[in-house]
Amino acid sequence: MHGSNPNPATQPPDDGTGQLLRWGGWTLAVGLLAAALAKTVFGGIGEQGPHTNSGWMALIVAMMCLPFGCMLFFLGAAKWLRNRRRPRG
Repeated sequence: MHGSNPNPATQPPDDGTGQLLRWGGWTLAVGLLAAALAKTVFGGIGEQGPHTNSGWMALIVAMMCLPFGCMLFFLGAAKWLRNRRRPRG
C-alpha cells in the first residue's frame, strides 16, 4: 500500500489529543488578544462596558473564546495525561 505506515504498532492511534491542545491553545490566544485589544487599543472598558463599538466586538469575541478555549485545552491536557499513564502495547 502506498503511503501506509509499515509498522502500525509503533504509531499510537490518533485520538484527537493533539488537535484539542492545538485548537484550544489558539482559541485561548485569540480570546486573550481580543481582551487585551478591548482594554487598550479599542477605548478601554468602564463600569458600563467598553466605550466603542469595536471594544464591544472585541469583548464579545473574548467572552466566547476564553471559556471554549479553556474547555478544549483542559480536555486535551486530560487526554494527554491519560495517554501518558496508559500502558503501550
